[in-house]
Amino acid sequence: MEKGEGEGLQTLAIVLLLCGALKLLHTLGLISTEDKLDDDLELSIVCHRPEGLEQLEAQTNFNKKELQVLYRGFKNECPSGVVNEETFKQIYSQFFPHGDASTYAHYLFNAFDSSHNGSIKFEDFVTALSILLRGTTTEKLEWTFNLYDINRDGYINKEEMMDIVKAIYDMMGRFTYPALKTDTPKQHVDAFFQKMDKNRDGVVTLDEFIVSCTEDENIMRSLQLFENVI
Repeated sequence: MEKGEGEGLQTLAIVLLLCGALKLLHTLGLISTEDKLDDDLELSIVCHRPEGLEQLEAQTNFNKKELQVLYRGFKNECPSGVVNEETFKQIYSQFFPHGDASTYAHYLFNAFDSSHNGSIKFEDFVTALSILLRGTTTEKLEWTFNLYDINRDGYINKEEMMDIVKAIYDMMGRFTYPALKTDTPKQHVDAFFQKMDKNRDGVVTLDEFIVSCTEDENIMRSLQLFENVI
């Protein structure tokens, strides 16, 4: 396996993560709408009432008007005010019709579900989007690390990375991305650890992940792709 091919999946994973966020925005009709939200009326008819827009404005990188537009789209798609995992998988699977996105969507759902209660509230949604679209490089990489750290022990081990890589294979479909056909998931995992595991102790720490990613020009470019989509 060529070094460039092995490292290519790492960049692809970042792009898929950001593309997924962008496509969620498109599904919710949030890219170019000019709708005005009547806060009291709209918020009164959902089961979960989100935090005040002023508080969310202080906690995210979105202004009040942007939050209003985001909430309108979120409520239109999810009238109850929350998204469960099954609904999230159904929405996400629309973006990858030639593959099985359910496993990757499961991991992504868990990353969005910051309170770990089995549902994504509007606050969870905009907080994650704020990081992915407008956060600092470190914030974006920390969020991505937490996505890969499936068991949330502060490290990425080879079993976790194998699960992520297999999920990407399944999501893309074996015949929809030619570069994936020449390598096995294990080879991609080995390449990931060769690059990221600086001290060769068998796990990747957050610091190792951030240092390795910031040294990779392709990953850095991919993190900047969607900074101005809304």
